[in-house]
Amino acid sequence: MFWVRIDNRLVHGQIIEAWLPFTDANAIVVANDELAADELRQQIMSIAIPLGVDISFVQVNLAQAYLSGRKLLGKDVLVLFASCPDARRAFDAGLKFARLNLGNLHYGPGKKQICQHIALSGEDEGCLDFLKGQGVNLDYRCVPGDPVEIS
Repeated sequence: MFWVRIDNRLVHGQIIEAWLPFTDANAIVVANDELAADELRQQIMSIAIPLGVDISFVQVNLAQAYLSGRKLLGKDVLVLFASCPDARRAFDAGLKFARLNLGNLHYGPGKKQICQHIALSGEDEGCLDFLKGQGVNLDYRCVPGDPVEIS
């Protein structure tokens, strides 16, 4: 089983303290092209990971191939993306998921704040509309105990 989350912070305290226990994940796959090519940042992020939890960094378009590989058989996996376009690219490359959690997307120029922790650009909205059209349920919340703000 795997849980898919968009959070532009990727690996941070809420992931470790809230989402790992909630999902019972014993593996994290960070699908991010920049991070997949940056060993120093990978090492820094890996320091926070508890013993017994595997972490991997893969390119977005290789997420499906990696998840279907033999290394993750029998593991519960938390898949992290930094952006809506990355989640859409992975979906288009074959990573099919029924639910997508949006945890944190910072406000910036040209973005519309839709709830306390989510600001979307037009591109983000287009990606999410596409995924909803494909039957993906959207789950907007920072931590598991929060109510789903928009579905």
